[in-house]
Amino acid sequence: MNDRSGRGGQTMLVTGGSGYFGTEVVERALALGHDVRIFDLEPPAEPGRATYVRGDVRDRDALAAACEGVDVVLHNVAQVPLAKDHELFWSVNVLGTANVLLAARDAGVAKVVHTSSSAIFGIPDDNPVTENTPGRPLEAYGRAKLTAEVLCRDAVRAGLDVTIVRPRTILGHGRLGIMAVLFEFVAEGAPVFVLGGGRNRYQFVHANDLADACLRAGERPGPAVYNVGARDPGTMRETLQALVDHADTGSRVRSLPTGPASSAMRALGEMKLVPFAPYHWLLYGESLWFDTTRAEHELGWSSTQSNAEMLIESYEWFLAHRRELGSTRGSHHQSPVRLGLLNLLKRLP
Repeated sequence: MNDRSGRGGQTMLVTGGSGYFGTEVVERALALGHDVRIFDLEPPAEPGRATYVRGDVRDRDALAAACEGVDVVLHNVAQVPLAKDHELFWSVNVLGTANVLLAARDAGVAKVVHTSSSAIFGIPDDNPVTENTPGRPLEAYGRAKLTAEVLCRDAVRAGLDVTIVRPRTILGHGRLGIMAVLFEFVAEGAPVFVLGGGRNRYQFVHANDLADACLRAGERPGPAVYNVGARDPGTMRETLQALVDHADTGSRVRSLPTGPASSAMRALGEMKLVPFAPYHWLLYGESLWFDTTRAEHELGWSSTQSNAEMLIESYEWFLAHRRELGSTRGSHHQSPVRLGLLNLLKRLP
């Protein structure tokens, strides 16, 4: 990885800076010597050197005030698939992004980095996915994130310097949400499941690596788009097998027939009996991985962990904090989900 020039001393506004990923961005920005403002509905879990500004991205006036004197905006606020709320997908992910772009423009912000999502690609025809692969989302969350990207491109044409960073599924210490289901099953020695043979190639990205990419993008002038993900992503079965081998709890990787399993996930998810959103039943059994060449060459970025390494790290954090998780409050990625009928699957031999 190339050395960084490092432009400490900038004023950065991090939207969603109290959330799972935003917290990592804030910590790294502070370590680089930047002056950081957190813009979030919730205060950070641990007050530190960053300035906290309470606000909602749907409130343009609050954003306008927060952007005053800011050099770089790192925009991370998003309603994630687990929210299952189409109205919030639109008002937060689309209209909220529009408000951020307008506030940045009006305040004379030099750079905006927008964190997007691989959900904009749906099920790609070919892998690896590049920055030029057409967006073809299959569900409401992905459609909202793609619309937000369109707004970013419109802002670029209007003269604002905006870079889009698209991550694969984020992992790292403290990552819960839907991942807590997997970790709970492994800890209990219950079977974990892949669809079909689990031969679909699925990619993750560590929160540390994603934060590094976003900060590097914030230092590079000129609009761009970057896809970021783990090096050499393996199949879903290989990744889960590495976790159960590490855990050594008796958990095993088992296969479910793709069609019936996806249909069951959808039906039970729509009845709110299991914590699955459309993104999960549509894409869990599909291949999607990024070609990260552009980020490597233009940003001097590279991933530092494999799928298996980051999944194991996330699991070990879960074990260390398991007893206190029942009272955890935070974003969807910071809080464990309720298992619902998935508890029954723990009993399978």
